[in-house]
Amino acid sequence: MSLAAQELDIEAAYHAVSDTYLGSDVDIHGLCREKRHNEPVMQGDFVDTYLKVPTNAGAKAAKCAVTLFRHKDVMAVLRDADTFTSGFIAEGLGAFFDGLIILAMDGEQHRRTRALLQPVFMPETVNKWRPEIDRVIREEFLLPMVADKKANLMDFGLYFPIREMYALMGFPSDDPEKFKKYATWALALVAANQIDPEKAKIYGPIAGQAVKSLYDAIKEVVVSKRAEGAKGDDLISRLINAEFEGRALDDHEVTTFVRSLLPAAGETTTRTFSSTMTLLLQRPELLERVRNDRTLINKLIDETVRFEPVATFKVRQAAKDVEIGGVMVPKGSLVQCMVISANRDEDMFDNANEFDIDRKAKPSFGFGWGPHMCIGQFVAKVELNCAINAILDLFPNVRLDPNMPAPKIAGAQLRGAKAIHAIWD
Repeated sequence: MSLAAQELDIEAAYHAVSDTYLGSDVDIHGLCREKRHNEPVMQGDFVDTYLKVPTNAGAKAAKCAVTLFRHKDVMAVLRDADTFTSGFIAEGLGAFFDGLIILAMDGEQHRRTRALLQPVFMPETVNKWRPEIDRVIREEFLLPMVADKKANLMDFGLYFPIREMYALMGFPSDDPEKFKKYATWALALVAANQIDPEKAKIYGPIAGQAVKSLYDAIKEVVVSKRAEGAKGDDLISRLINAEFEGRALDDHEVTTFVRSLLPAAGETTTRTFSSTMTLLLQRPELLERVRNDRTLINKLIDETVRFEPVATFKVRQAAKDVEIGGVMVPKGSLVQCMVISANRDEDMFDNANEFDIDRKAKPSFGFGWGPHMCIGQFVAKVELNCAINAILDLFPNVRLDPNMPAPKIAGAQLRGAKAIHAIWD
């Protein structure tokens, strides 16, 4: 169905987001390496100049005054949320969520909101879900594929994180078409963040309809769960039972909080899965090691998140005049942190441009850093661990299909591989 009909299926919505953030055909790692060595604190907007993709600030926001490429400078900004704030996002991406999105919160509001949402995403909660996550991945997704002996792994990679995360949030899991529809609406909101005015005219109306449809769908679940006593361990039930600023949340607040989390629920895990499997299958010796020692899977995931982070940059706003690396940044200026550069900073990582799961663990920024570090990272890691384990168990001698194009990790932002064609015995 055409975009003009304001309808997208989930694959079309996912690829619309990918295309939105694909950006210029440049060597992003090479450009960042050059800047890191020659102009580590660049005056000006690197993303707007070289990559040509939207930021969370939105199309109408001022360009970034300064761009940072070194690990130590990015670390300093991301960990100091009082000096480098995120509230400006409420006018950009946050506008699709009535400004109520955790990415756009600062100070006490952010601390309280995060404390409210965090418990459902902590390891002790997520690990209770592990057996069910594993069952769903194997029984609902992979076992039906085994006899085919070949597949585009992204046909699985797109759907399993959405199915798992939406169940964790409290959506009914007995109707796959429903959660696919919810996920499509959430992706449509991300795709609406366009810098091309003509594309904005197309995706704006789609996002407008999606934001209302998503609200109505979530509220229906919230009302139903409240009526049943909200006895579950899911996010919606926990929010219904929680206190926020000394009072219970009403249905509107629970609905809005959940809606603000959905665009990242699954989509970023899908992209991390694509990069992890690409980097693994490209290295047969490493694949054999991991197949024989599954304790290496978490190291594999961590190294992928360092080497090819999904989010290549973060933007913050200076709350006061501040100096970074000898450059004065006036109050109110936007600061761009090139995560993809910091993660390969030679001053921080030995052989930084090599993919090495045995490297000594050091902080990287694939899941962010500081107060705004990704709230769902533990869920993502459990899902990825279960998925990789299941693939290695159920697809004997899984390897890249030599008769199909090799997978390629791409994107100026929201990086990942579009397709991973694999075969097995």
